[in-house]
Amino acid sequence: MATEITRVLATGVFNILHPGHIFFLEEARKLGDELVVIVASDKIASRKKAGFVLPQEQRARVIESLRCVDRVYIGDEENQLKLLPKIKPDIIALGYDQNVNAEELQQDLTDIGLKARIVRIAKMPLSKFASTREIIRMLCGGQSP
Repeated sequence: MATEITRVLATGVFNILHPGHIFFLEEARKLGDELVVIVASDKIASRKKAGFVLPQEQRARVIESLRCVDRVYIGDEENQLKLLPKIKPDIIALGYDQNVNAEELQQDLTDIGLKARIVRIAKMPLSKFASTREIIRMLCGGQSP
């Protein structure tokens, strides 16, 4: 008799790994038995984040090294939903600041035959530098990149 596991999916650019990312991934992992992460491809990352730093393979390797993460994929360059039928998540964890419309995503999941639940992870408490933007601003002497 096979034991059912709850697979959680988290996604992101993960440009400069920081405490906010760790909090997000650890909270996502608490939602299930397995955490799968899709790291945005360079093409997608360049659309989402101005001045991203590390190439996709390096960002994926950093995320893969975290204890709370079970598997890592690099996202498709054109279709952000392409890997979902392969991964078959039970839960999709979204960060508090991820610009994703949960209702549209739920419809997209239904359209491709997945019944994953969407959970928005709260912001890390007391976290001045828990965002890549804030870290880059600090490194640039208070200037926005």
